[in-house]
Amino acid sequence: MPSRPGFRVGPVSLVRRTTMVAITAGLLLAAFLLLCINIGRGDFAISVPTVAEILFGGGTKVERFIVMDLRLPRALTALLTGLALGISGAITQSILRNPLASPDLLGITAGASAAAVALIVLAGGGSFVGLLAVLGIPIAALIGGIATAVIIYALAWRGGVQGYRVVLIGIGFNAMLIAAIQWMLISADINDVARAQVWLNGSLNGSDWAQVWPVAIGVAVVGTIALISSFTLGALRLGDDNARSLGVRLQAGQATLLLAAVALASIATAAVGPIGFVALCAPQLALRMLRTAGPPILASGLVGAVLVVGSDVIARTILPVELPVGIVTSALGGPFLLYLLVRNNRKVSV
Repeated sequence: MPSRPGFRVGPVSLVRRTTMVAITAGLLLAAFLLLCINIGRGDFAISVPTVAEILFGGGTKVERFIVMDLRLPRALTALLTGLALGISGAITQSILRNPLASPDLLGITAGASAAAVALIVLAGGGSFVGLLAVLGIPIAALIGGIATAVIIYALAWRGGVQGYRVVLIGIGFNAMLIAAIQWMLISADINDVARAQVWLNGSLNGSDWAQVWPVAIGVAVVGTIALISSFTLGALRLGDDNARSLGVRLQAGQATLLLAAVALASIATAAVGPIGFVALCAPQLALRMLRTAGPPILASGLVGAVLVVGSDVIARTILPVELPVGIVTSALGGPFLLYLLVRNNRKVSV
């Protein structure tokens, strides 16, 4: 039987599948088109061809200022956030072998949110401490997400990590952290509550280049690590015994990939606040589109980018008042979660 065409770069070897390449290219094109549509929306409307021309160096000085300085940072933040959440969800669902195992249901996003809200509430505003809250929210969210993941992983460890144990402990932590967030909001000053609520809804307002670069660097570094570890991820999908027989160092591989997933989810949450259901839906949609054995990493990231950028377009156009993008993703993702629950009623191990 003739082998499938493929290529190798160092330790990474890939089999080329025409359908997979075509669908991935289509997702990349869809993400770029939605990016152009998103940039073109606003009081000063710009057509998609003109936006594309400006992105490649054309356009007038005024158009370039509007696109490159005012609108592109927000659109890129949305794209990078979706990319990070999609890859993060693909990793967690693959390792834990559970379609419901996403960072927002396992408590990772709630941990990042709790840390950020605590900083907002404790620091307040109108002083140096308030300035510290503004500057430190992304750092607090990043630390909170990673710390929550470490605690969940440690509690789930019993000579190894079983997927169902991580899911159950994560769901419990998620509920406790949400309760803690609500308690902080009830106890806080009304002005701090308003600031926290805007952040908790997942908002892209105010995104600028200073916000884009840390997200871009983080996604590039951690995303590359995840792609390089795709063989390990594929082996882990086959079960612990099969992964060991393929030469995978089980605990080290799991820990590395889970750390990458947590870092990506925390980076995304730190950048724009919690955006629900993207990490849950994107891998499952990519899985159904490509019909692979498990959620494909790159395609899941691209689907996540399409979901967040597309949701931002909807959030800016569906009503006269602009909505936080997290509200739109939750409205779209909630029914999909119900679909997964019904479809996997007898398959999910929890």
